[in-house]
Amino acid sequence: MKSGFVALVAAAGLGLLAQPAAAQVKIGILNDQSGVYADYGGKYSIEAAKMAVEDFGGEVLGQKVELVTADHQNKPDLATAIARRWYDAEGVDMITELTTSSVALAVQELSKEKKKIDIVVGAATSRITGDACTPYSFHWAYDTRALAVGTGGALVEAGGDTWFFLTADYAFGYALEKDTSDIVTSRGGKVVGSVRVPLNSSDFSSFLLQAQSSKAKIVGLANAGLDTTNSIKQAAEFGIVRGGQKLAGLLMTLSEVHGLGLEAAQGLILTEGFYWDHDDKTRAFSERFIKRTGHMPSMIHAGTYSAVLSYLKAVKAAGAKDTEAVAAKLKELPVDDAFAQGKVLANGRMVHDLYLFEVKKPSESKKPWDYYKQLAVIPGNKAFFSAKDSGCPLTK
Repeated sequence: MKSGFVALVAAAGLGLLAQPAAAQVKIGILNDQSGVYADYGGKYSIEAAKMAVEDFGGEVLGQKVELVTADHQNKPDLATAIARRWYDAEGVDMITELTTSSVALAVQELSKEKKKIDIVVGAATSRITGDACTPYSFHWAYDTRALAVGTGGALVEAGGDTWFFLTADYAFGYALEKDTSDIVTSRGGKVVGSVRVPLNSSDFSSFLLQAQSSKAKIVGLANAGLDTTNSIKQAAEFGIVRGGQKLAGLLMTLSEVHGLGLEAAQGLILTEGFYWDHDDKTRAFSERFIKRTGHMPSMIHAGTYSAVLSYLKAVKAAGAKDTEAVAAKLKELPVDDAFAQGKVLANGRMVHDLYLFEVKKPSESKKPWDYYKQLAVIPGNKAFFSAKDSGCPLTK
């Protein structure tokens, strides 16, 4: 769908954009559009950002709002190069989505240097608003601490007190394993082992055999996107669940459940910050979204909508694009939209409730995309670190 006031420039990553006009607000959507996280965020996050701009009216302070996009291919060096060009030559004011923790951390450091705002949605590591926090960085949808409290905490309480981790071999996986291990051990459980798995692996057999031989009650999948769906499919071939172990998809969204199908995904426990069928507001937003994309939104897509909308509200409230003023307004204004109702802490963490879900059996699903039954609400102040406890130097 095309819009007169939103220019989605697929060639942004190739440096083919003209110098921007002076009177405009420019937002960059930087994410994985062709790899392991392409459905996790990708084109669907871009469409969510378009919806936010449209809903805001297409302009702020009399200036046109423009979107540019690029595929960072999960490469921090490529992402940083794109972000640097966007900031230095193409007049981008804010970058968001930023799937992949290593990418998010790299772009966040550059944004600090350039005094520009970035709002991370698709990346997970709690370091973003922890020891790596900056005055201009924000974290919106979820993080590894919240996932650990939700899924990890629930499974330990249900008797899953021994764990083995299959961990994505980069910053996200390390953080998710650490945060979940901390929750498991704090509640009396034990971690019996872990193995690190390269990003975008096609063969999980050797890693799954190690998990199987560990005899751990829970095999924690500290990965995401296609890596998660592929590891679950291959675990079925090895009979891991039939043998009495349980799989914990520590970062799963509606997109991965849809990709697996209910026959394979049934019974999985997961934590999300958004579900399309939660209430009237989420249903209204999601029906608009699926008409545009053919896909129901996950927390990444809805979170991108919220991040863009919140940034535009902060620019309007600040009366200018000045980074310091807009950052202050982002931390001052409440968040209240189709994604969540929440508040932003001094370290940039947006705090909101999350939900513990179990994936339905095929017989329990009554309509398309009817995938989840809610087990519990996880209050935001329980799910996320407080600013004081986050490790952010700005809040000491």
